Amino acid sequence: MLIKLRKKMAQSTLEYAVLAVVVIGALLSIQAYLRRGIQGKIKSSTDDISSEQYDTERTTYNSVRTTTSNVRDTTSNIGSRTTLLSPETTTSNMTSNTDTQ
Repeated sequence: MLIKLRKKMAQSTLEYAVLAVVVIGALLSIQAYLRRGIQGKIKSSTDDISSEQYDTERTTYNSVRTTTSNVRDTTSNIGSRTTLLSPETTTSNMTSNTDTQ
């Protein structure tokens, strides 16, 4: 009776070992496909996020800066002198456009 019980336990252990080998073999065989699938999903998510960001090839940037000042230049025999009569004014106009095509 004891011998039959040992054979049954050995058979169960062997079945579990074979099952583990089959599962590990299946996971190793599909490893490349799983990796490609995960990398594809990450790339797709990254492309969705980065499509709205700044792109140097599709963005135009215009800047206009105007400076206005009122000065008086005085020249004499000992040299010249410049006097600022009113505060200098600087106006900047900047626009940028991103082409979404």
